[in-house]
Amino acid sequence: MEEKKLGLGSVVSVSVGLVVATSCLVSLGQGAGTVGVIFIVAMIVACLLNMTTIASLSELNALMPNTTGGLAQYTLAALGPFPTLISMVGGYLFCNVLSCGVEASIFAYALGEVIPLPIPTITYTVIVTVVLLIANLNGVDMFAKVQDAVTYLMIASMVILGIIGALGMGTGEKVNQPMNMTMDLPTIVSMSAVAFWLFIGAEYVIPVSKEVRNAKRNVPLGMFLGLGIICLVQSILVLGFHNYTPWTDLANSAAPHMLYGENLLGNAGRLWMVFVAALALISSQNSGINGLSSICQGMAKMNMMPQCFAKTNKKNVPYIGVWFVSILILIFAFLSNDSSDAISFFILVASVFWMVSYIFAHIDVLILRKRLPKAPRSFKVPLGPLFPVIGILGTAYMILNISTDPAERNAIWLITIVVFLILGIYSVFWIKFKMKMPVFKSVPVPKVLAMENNMYYLIRKRRGICK
Repeated sequence: MEEKKLGLGSVVSVSVGLVVATSCLVSLGQGAGTVGVIFIVAMIVACLLNMTTIASLSELNALMPNTTGGLAQYTLAALGPFPTLISMVGGYLFCNVLSCGVEASIFAYALGEVIPLPIPTITYTVIVTVVLLIANLNGVDMFAKVQDAVTYLMIASMVILGIIGALGMGTGEKVNQPMNMTMDLPTIVSMSAVAFWLFIGAEYVIPVSKEVRNAKRNVPLGMFLGLGIICLVQSILVLGFHNYTPWTDLANSAAPHMLYGENLLGNAGRLWMVFVAALALISSQNSGINGLSSICQGMAKMNMMPQCFAKTNKKNVPYIGVWFVSILILIFAFLSNDSSDAISFFILVASVFWMVSYIFAHIDVLILRKRLPKAPRSFKVPLGPLFPVIGILGTAYMILNISTDPAERNAIWLITIVVFLILGIYSVFWIKFKMKMPVFKSVPVPKVLAMENNMYYLIRKRRGICK
């Protein structure tokens, strides 16, 4: 029997890896600049809300362990093929490659400002993407080594920069300003929608749970620990912001993390923040390429994506998915390159799509509990339906308050509706003519689990059920 490769430390690093990204540093600075240190309260609210999602996904993973498609398989068992396709392709795959592409653009823009070489900034994005493409094609071992090293270096740097600022030990001039810009409770609560983006993506460890030692314990524990670490580290940074960067400057800056680094330690701090941003990019993009390719593989096994995505190389890596995701990341990076407005808008769009998939996760839990009340689960969300319901209502609130600008908010909602409408039409045709299944009929859990075996599709092909 092959030994599992990933321990609890790797699970934590994967969970943290996608969450802590350059856009998070931007959102953190702008959020703190709007309300002050009290933004930590909004962060805690958003963190707890995301923990409800992690809890729901952990229960689903406990019910259907060792699945490569993750949320796709859970939703297929709970709601059927149609909600699965529109939630996964739109609510998960689309938004993830979009956000990874935007992350790459943010980093390339910042690096171009610090190192003004006579080359297009997109060059930096291409270099990083190619390096991570090669790393992921070399399998989970390489993935784990890259992820662990990068994530822990990034967290250590953020902690040090935050502590230096919080204790007033920087070489720059300290700022005399109030702790908080407002104490208005509705305003503080509304900022939790901004803070929500700071914690999205911890569940990315689930697609690789088959590679985790003692997965029943380490997968949920690693995700919860990851969110807790993120909240603590970013809270320390907010305290540092208060001492060295005016709130109004943070709120209006397109790169608040760079501004803080420069105010804290001069040019050395600025360069250090570029280093942190580089680690954040590598961490998030590495997690994205690995996790999304595994999801594509799982969906291909369910005949919900072309079968080529199920193919693996000699190192058991779904290489088609790795190439596919990497190319899409580059495309979205090109679309948002050198445009701060495009970067901000795309991040908000991606956030809404991601939140939709989280709502589906909570719904899956409620349905499968009712349908399979006695099925064995190594983890179960406590207090009955309370936390999934809180997760649904809280996430819906975040979607409704995704932007303080009404025009921007309406544009985001319009894009969301249009994309899901297009996906809905595509899904109906794919399910009826390719999968040859009822559009809305849920699939029994044993059958979904059987889809992990290649023999399932061999038998269906021989019977002429699918091609």
